[in-house]
Amino acid sequence: MRQELQTMSTPDMPIFGITLRLMKFWSYLFVHNWRRYLALTPYALINVTQYGDIYLSSERLDFIIRNVYLTVLFTNTIVRGVLLCVQRGRYERFLELLKVYYLQLLNSSDVHISELIAKTTQLSNLIGRINLLMGICTCIGFVTYPIFGSERVLPYGMYIPGIDKYASPAYEVFFVVQVIMAPMGCCMYIPYTNLIVTFTLFAILMCQVLQHKLRTLRQLPGIRVRDEIIWCIRYQLKLAGLVDAMNALTTHLHLLEFLCFGAMLCVLLFSLIIAPTIAQFIIVIFYMIMIFSNTVVLYYVANELYFQSFNISIAAYEINWMDLDIETQKVVMFLMMRSQKPLAVSINLPKFIFILIYVYIHVYIIYLIHPQVLVGGVYPMNLKMLQSLLNVIYSFFTLLRRVYG
Repeated sequence: MRQELQTMSTPDMPIFGITLRLMKFWSYLFVHNWRRYLALTPYALINVTQYGDIYLSSERLDFIIRNVYLTVLFTNTIVRGVLLCVQRGRYERFLELLKVYYLQLLNSSDVHISELIAKTTQLSNLIGRINLLMGICTCIGFVTYPIFGSERVLPYGMYIPGIDKYASPAYEVFFVVQVIMAPMGCCMYIPYTNLIVTFTLFAILMCQVLQHKLRTLRQLPGIRVRDEIIWCIRYQLKLAGLVDAMNALTTHLHLLEFLCFGAMLCVLLFSLIIAPTIAQFIIVIFYMIMIFSNTVVLYYVANELYFQSFNISIAAYEINWMDLDIETQKVVMFLMMRSQKPLAVSINLPKFIFILIYVYIHVYIIYLIHPQVLVGGVYPMNLKMLQSLLNVIYSFFTLLRRVYG
């Protein structure tokens, strides 16, 4: 079994489930072929027409609001795909590094470490399946939403000069094309979320392994304690390097997620109170569940990494280090000092954007629904930040309800 794991390819790592295999199939990672262009090109083209449709639209408010949500979602999806293609080499090098650390843990003879790996793999695969299920349900919602309307409407808004999109046979052609595009978009959006979640879960796994190693130092003879502590320090450096590399890959996308989540959730909340039919009301709820669950998972695992990395210092303190010799005490104190600064998944937002977003919100909110959250500098992703974001979203939602009520 271990020999098979040593020879397995990176996309087949059990901790990633089918995530990397999906990315390989669409040639975002590991291969480069026509499939990535087949997925990205139509999405980029229709996203341009979506912005034109929003700007020129004279449709009912509920149609415009839904188109705003889909336009932001499409933009987010395209950015994910483009970033994977542009930074493919960096992602693959990071995955190779993660694979090395993963195999090192798999080769451990420690039963507790094997249990931690099994639990992390199970959790990662479970989150991946749930996210894919949510994505499939959302795709079904995209396709079925127009069916329950009182008039003709496409799954996604679009504007093509000189063509009446609601006249036959153009309407039927556009409808079929957009139905085909729905699962392709799901394969861009959901696997990327699963990839980031698995990165963070693996960093949490390394934190838990380090805590376990520190807590088992009491069982070792005194002569081996110092060597094990030095090993723990080196492992902590590997962990910090892994999180830094992960942040370098994902911090700007987390910023995009931060902004898009605020826009999409506020738009969907407003859609609930103006949905013309019960069926469309239920579909909007499904949209909200998908967006909210994806974001909550990202923030939850980032929050868990923050506290698990801090718990390393607690585990180091609990080894009765005062009973060790002076030199070993110094090494333990060095480890505790390094652990006092928790590792965090960060969102990078330059401070000059602080004022720009603030002005943008108050001007644009009267013309169209597009709320954002005001932050500055580099901020850690955790549940406290998510709570602040939700508070701001609800505040703008109540403002919109008064403006359009």
